[in-house]
Amino acid sequence: MAADLDPRVALLLDKMACTELVHRLARGIDRCDADLVRAVFHPDATDDHGMYQGTAADFVPWVMEVLSGMRRTQHIIGNVLIEVDGDKAQGEAYFIAHHHIPADAGDSFMVAAGRYLDRFERREGEWKISHRHAVYDWSTVAPSTDMWDRANMAGYAFGERGHGDPSYTHFTGA
Repeated sequence: MAADLDPRVALLLDKMACTELVHRLARGIDRCDADLVRAVFHPDATDDHGMYQGTAADFVPWVMEVLSGMRRTQHIIGNVLIEVDGDKAQGEAYFIAHHHIPADAGDSFMVAAGRYLDRFERREGEWKISHRHAVYDWSTVAPSTDMWDRANMAGYAFGERGHGDPSYTHFTGA
């Protein structure tokens, strides 16, 4: 922190840096971008998603494999609370995660909701996640009713996984 920076502004910047990590992680999951997911964690970070508990480095290939069985996902982040204490912070962020799951008997749409309890650390001036714990509050499953005929809707931009998604060129200005 710069010595001449108002402490309230410094606190706001720290909270924003941590909040942005939560958003970038959700984006990385939804775009199936392993590099983006990996980038929000410290190298020695850990993750506890219930069905997965271990290092964040091993979480990345695990979650990419899980996501490969889904057509698309979308994580909505809300109610983000960050409490900063020097170079450490704790956060709670509510999530609603939508999952389109293909099946021979008909696709399903699963929604899981809960909270991410994150620990953040600033190391060498950079905030990253040191631990994530997913807490689940509720879920529901229903048949998928996606009605868009993506192949025959010229002029529409549809999200997709990976770097082909329109957001990648949007952020690079291409």
